[in-house]
Amino acid sequence: MAADAPHPAFEGYATEAVPQAAVGSPGKDGVLELTFERTAEGTTLVHDYATVPFHISGTLGYDPLPEADTVFVQSPTGGVAQGDRHDVSITVGDDAIAHVSTQSSTKVQTMTCNYAAADTTLSVGAGGHLDYVPEPTILHADSRYLQELSVDLAPGATAVVSDVVVPGRLARGERFEFERYLSRVRGTGPDGLLFEDATHLTPGDEDPTAPGVLGEFTVYGTTFVLAPDRDGTELSDALHSVVADGEARAGATALPNDAGVAVRALGDRAETVQSTLHAAWDHARQKLLDAPAPSGRKY
Repeated sequence: MAADAPHPAFEGYATEAVPQAAVGSPGKDGVLELTFERTAEGTTLVHDYATVPFHISGTLGYDPLPEADTVFVQSPTGGVAQGDRHDVSITVGDDAIAHVSTQSSTKVQTMTCNYAAADTTLSVGAGGHLDYVPEPTILHADSRYLQELSVDLAPGATAVVSDVVVPGRLARGERFEFERYLSRVRGTGPDGLLFEDATHLTPGDEDPTAPGVLGEFTVYGTTFVLAPDRDGTELSDALHSVVADGEARAGATALPNDAGVAVRALGDRAETVQSTLHAAWDHARQKLLDAPAPSGRKY
């Protein structure tokens, strides 16, 4: 396998030289580090480091839970380009409560060579909670995108991790014209692996609108409610009831190893899927933190 290919499906892409700024050069090798700790005033962002294309402008009093802290990650660029490699690390200390999102959608631009990748590592300390709910990822025509996310939970920790994928600029009639999309999610706890989940779409090889894949729908979203110390069956049933009658086609299922619940939704518009998953997030937050999920405009 090529040295820069974390998955065999991307090995061929990794050997392709990028004609503009090279892989790993400034502005393409983006780094974001956030660390939250519990203080006497509540949760505080105690460390932040960001390089282009990431930018943060401090924390916001956005959360309905007073002791929580919120960061919206911004980008001064036009989106994710070929050869980009992004490394995100978010740490939430013991008993801290943090909410991290993006200010707007992540636009994965058209590519003629190589690929783009994002590696996100989330760590939640004992009794802590993290909501990692970014805006949707939009896959432009001919894009190749690999995103890997790992979340590690200490005893008593919980997390809500969400992802919505839009297969093109739908308003322009662009649907499933990207080349490859691979998303891998891995959860671990004090005793090791909790679950693994993967989504791999290659429209040029296999029709994503086939039955058993996305079918008649275009937008796909997942929310993982990770709560290893809670009753997963009860939470799964409750979340399924919340999302089953919504506008999106959605359902919930318990994750293995009592890790929590996966909620999946399909729809024709990003807003439909987001609304359904937000309802699940809101219910989960009420159960886990006795507070609703944040809502409202980000701009």
